[in-house]
Parts: sequence; C-alpha cells; structure tokens
Amino acid sequence: MPYPLAGHTNSYHTYGFDEALAGIAAAGFRGVELSAVPGWTEHVDLDSDPASVRTKLDGYGLTAVSLSGHSDLTTREGLAHGIKAVEWAGRYGLPVVNTAVGGHQSADENEAAFLANVGELADAAERAGVVVALEIHGDIMASSDVTLPLLEKIGRDSVKVNYDTANVEFYSGRLAVDDLPKIAGMLAHVHLKDTVGGKGVWNFPAIGDGHVDFARVLSILREAGYDGPYSVEIEFQGEPWPPLEDVNEAMRRSFRHLSTLGLS
Repeated sequence: MPYPLAGHTNSYHTYGFDEALAGIAAAGFRGVELSAVPGWTEHVDLDSDPASVRTKLDGYGLTAVSLSGHSDLTTREGLAHGIKAVEWAGRYGLPVVNTAVGGHQSADENEAAFLANVGELADAAERAGVVVALEIHGDIMASSDVTLPLLEKIGRDSVKVNYDTANVEFYSGRLAVDDLPKIAGMLAHVHLKDTVGGKGVWNFPAIGDGHVDFARVLSILREAGYDGPYSVEIEFQGEPWPPLEDVNEAMRRSFRHLSTLGLS
C-alpha cells in the first residue's frame, strides 16, 4: 500500500490539533488526514504555510495523506473555500482533498447549483495537481446508485469519490459491502468508519465496535485494484464528544483492529 493507514483529525473534533496528532500517533498510525472544515473542525488554517504544518507533523512521526476541506459547494462561498483547499493541498503535495456536495452538515442539496460550481473546482484541482474526492454524504451522494450518474454529469478526471463505509448506511440505509462493488473503480479515498445504527442513526464508534464488515470491504477494494489512502474517522454519537482519553482509546482499538486485517 503506497500510503500509511491514516487517522483523521476530525475524530478529535472538539480537541486541538496537537491533541489530535498526539493521539493519532500514539495509537500507532503513521498517516494522518488533516481537517480544514469551517464551522466544524478547523485544525488547519489554509492561510498558513504548508511547510509549518509539515514540520509539526514530522515532530509526531506522521505523514499527511489527504486534506478534509468540506464546504457547501452549492454556494460561491463554499466554492471559494474548496478552491483554497485544493491550492493549499497542491502546495503541500497532498494527492487528495475530500469534500462533499453540501458541506459537512447539509443533507438536502441543490444539484443544479453544485453542477454550476464544480467545474471551477475541478479546474483548480487540475492546476494544483490534486484530485477532489466527493464524499458519500447527503442526498445527492447517498449511495453508488445516485453517485455514479452524478459523476457522469461532472465528467472530470480530477473529481472522484471518497467512500465512507458508514455514511452510505446513514444516508441510504444500504450496507457498504452491498453498495461498494459498483463504485470501487471510481474512488480516490476511503473513510473507514464503523456504525452500530442504520439509516439516520448517528453512532460511529471505534472500528470493530459496530457492524461494518471491514474484512469484506478491504477484500472488495483489493479486488478492484484500489491503491489510494485509507483514513479512520470516528464520530461517536455526535456532540458532546467523549473525554480525550476515550477518543484516544477508540483510535487505539481502531488501529489494532485494522492491523489484524493487514492495514498499518
């Protein structure tokens, strides 16, 4: 695998950047997905020098594999943030920027407004040498069945999918193992996220504590030739986030579980 297994700093949503990096590194991860999501998890300032962030990560023995730059791409303000994210990622040398049609919190989305903006984001990504990975999230990208036609409408090689193994169930009710085979060839990034709920149930615990069949997920991806980044995201039961030590322990259990499946 060309990328080390990453811990997503969004798993430390209500904690600081250094607390996130320390916890991710102590759990055993060598990779990290950085968060720059306005109004949600703002660990990375996109006005900062990427070199300063790289130096900080070096101090924890971590390598960045992707940037989470979610914003509402149906709006001009959200588009501007998306462009800023891909430009920052390009300067850093990151291969992927993860985002979503309506940003972090939106579910009901305006497809026409998104399609009117996404071409500019794709242009910026191509200039920066970055792939934009649209996350399985919300109504327009709830599952492969609705995502594949959307990708055809976008029609850009620089726009692919960030597959979230729990969001597909949260938004569509479909299991990842049933949905993933259709779309595995269109992925640039994967969020490994567990769930104990079903459609509309926000409960995303440590990897191995829910019912997502990660052994089968990884088998499907290997069979499809997927070689992009894997990032572990834990979102618990939403706010308030658990105590920091509980978050750290969830990250440790997640890393151990995935290690038994051949990821590290």
